[in-house]
Amino acid sequence: MAYRPPETYEELIRLIHDRYDDMSKSYQKIALFLTQNPNDVAVLSVNSISQKCGVHASSFVRYAQSLGYKGFKDLQVVFQRRLSTAAPGFDARVKALESELGGAREGDVGFLRDLVARDVASLQDLLTNIEPASIALAADMMEGADTIYLIGQLRSAPVVDLLRYVLTMLGKRTVLLDSAGGLATHMATVARKSDLLFLVSFRFYATEVVNVAEEAAARGIPIVAITDSTLSPFAKLAKVLMAVPEHEYTFSRSLAAPMCLAQALCVALAARLQKDTDDPRIPVATRP
Repeated sequence: MAYRPPETYEELIRLIHDRYDDMSKSYQKIALFLTQNPNDVAVLSVNSISQKCGVHASSFVRYAQSLGYKGFKDLQVVFQRRLSTAAPGFDARVKALESELGGAREGDVGFLRDLVARDVASLQDLLTNIEPASIALAADMMEGADTIYLIGQLRSAPVVDLLRYVLTMLGKRTVLLDSAGGLATHMATVARKSDLLFLVSFRFYATEVVNVAEEAAARGIPIVAITDSTLSPFAKLAKVLMAVPEHEYTFSRSLAAPMCLAQALCVALAARLQKDTDDPRIPVATRP
């Protein structure tokens, strides 16, 4: 009996998620690229896509066939249908912004112009990628938690530092699981089901953060995660997963988007915690 390949983008993404853990490393790399760059997949040739992804074009063909398609072009049709109703992709936004900011690079200020264009594009992506219901649920969980445990290492550390500062100022009991003294894993073991683990982690994911998340999930502790992909190690662990795709893996990757998302969650929490409900300082959001 022939396998029927997914006909819609939503069906395809569900299938990719279901099979991701059993895929080879190269297929996982392809899956990450497909889910994070759907507009590029719709319009670029398989050779161009393979160069961007760093995986040979023939692997893309075999990957499409493993999902039930005759070849990569048949899989690409699914992305092309989605593109007809989708917002412009990250690269298209960057090019438009670069043009608005004034094309040619002039000395070192050109680096600033490039980074600003990419930051604005990534911030615009937030409005497309983050579901309003996810923000509402995460804020509700933060409000209800006895203690909020925060963890984020490597380049994610500044985001949880900001969260610790703002949440403390809001009067929430907050514990930062930092790596000082090698105690983060041990500190996490005292968390209870009435608490919350809030983690921030991007590829390449810090091993200790993954270990803490897995241990916490096994003990029934709710998790809110800001990460880079719905295929990250936290996808099956977090009650709320907010993916902020990173389109380039360079040392200059910006934290503008995850910082903005973290701040939005804190403002949503502050709106819930304010005492003057008759004349609120922060307008109360209408729930989705």
